Amino acid sequence: MPKYSFTTRSPDETVELGKKIGGRLRGGDVIAFRGGLGAGKTTMTRGIAVGMGLKDNVSSPTFALVNEYPGPVSLIHFDMFRISGALDLESTGFFDYLSDDAVIAVEWSENIARELPEGCIVIEISPAEGDAREITVIGDDRFDL
Repeated sequence: MPKYSFTTRSPDETVELGKKIGGRLRGGDVIAFRGGLGAGKTTMTRGIAVGMGLKDNVSSPTFALVNEYPGPVSLIHFDMFRISGALDLESTGFFDYLSDDAVIAVEWSENIARELPEGCIVIEISPAEGDAREITVIGDDRFDL
């Protein structure tokens, strides 16, 4: 899969990159976020939601495990920080959400790597100096922004 690299210098720029990515997503896409605590995964997801045309204010699903943002193509936002395998994953309803009517965004995807469907879009976010972020998108040519 092609790999595309970007640098953002502020949370606002991360949201803007997310908007561009969100505008290229389609139902059935699964985004596997990789990045540590505070890397900017939820910030990126806020932009993705706007780019998908969704109006809800995206917040971290840390305590809820999953937040749903309905639309013509809905965004389902998971936090897998406390999930450690297939049995835990089953209790989140993750597999029930996989459909062509939704985009799935998974924070802490490393915790469920074996359970993710093939062909996931991987977004790796690494903090750089200050508020800057190094962002790598591994997907198809839709993400050659």
